[in-house]
Amino acid sequence: MTARVSGLWRFPIKSHGREQLDRTDLRQGECLPWDRAWAVAHEQSKATNAEWSRCAAFTRVASAPALAAITAAVDEGTTTVTLRHPERPDLTFQPDQDADAFLAWVRPLMPEGRAMPVRIVRVPGRGMTDADFPSITLCNTASHAAVEQRIGQDLSIHRWRGNIWIDGPEPWSEFDWVGRDIRIGEAVLRVRERTERCMATTANPETGARDADTLGTLDTFGHRDFSVQAEVVEGGAVAVGDKVEVL
Repeated sequence: MTARVSGLWRFPIKSHGREQLDRTDLRQGECLPWDRAWAVAHEQSKATNAEWSRCAAFTRVASAPALAAITAAVDEGTTTVTLRHPERPDLTFQPDQDADAFLAWVRPLMPEGRAMPVRIVRVPGRGMTDADFPSITLCNTASHAAVEQRIGQDLSIHRWRGNIWIDGPEPWSEFDWVGRDIRIGEAVLRVRERTERCMATTANPETGARDADTLGTLDTFGHRDFSVQAEVVEGGAVAVGDKVEVL
């Protein structure tokens, strides 16, 4: 079977909404365009707009599972984001200018006892991905199916918050890509590392409730990893249906 792209997703505000794409243009040395372009710093964070910061500096699904149920849409021309959540009214705002409106909207989704969100951070030209390099997350649908089978329940792929989903490879074969180049559509990506998972994956992306022992299930495979992190070494267009080839 030929491996192909089955899904493209970006997450404009880190941990605050997913957006489906039909195609995108990858650029050398950059994250997927508009992916994690903004992040939400909490009251204990020292994150600034000057440089990349680790995920602990931000409000995220691992500590606030209700955030998992947010969906998002970016209007690139106006730098406007629309957020939707089953328990909140729709919000359309400009993250660079309307932080107060967003903070008022998101605070009811935060659990008691957690550091509250206080500002939106944006580092020009650098998505706030978890990896310490501009990364794109590649996910294998067969590995997802293997987790579903082992856990004994249907799981949304959105628990893994991946950028590019790939149909065709054998389960867990993506781990063998580390250190290799992958051609996806017109672009070439170099796979650098596996992705260790956290409590964020236990949250249901439709309801925001923790309802699956994803980490315990991954343990039965001998690891807590799902997906791999890659960097763009040759830019180009990528679309759903494009061929994927290990070079």
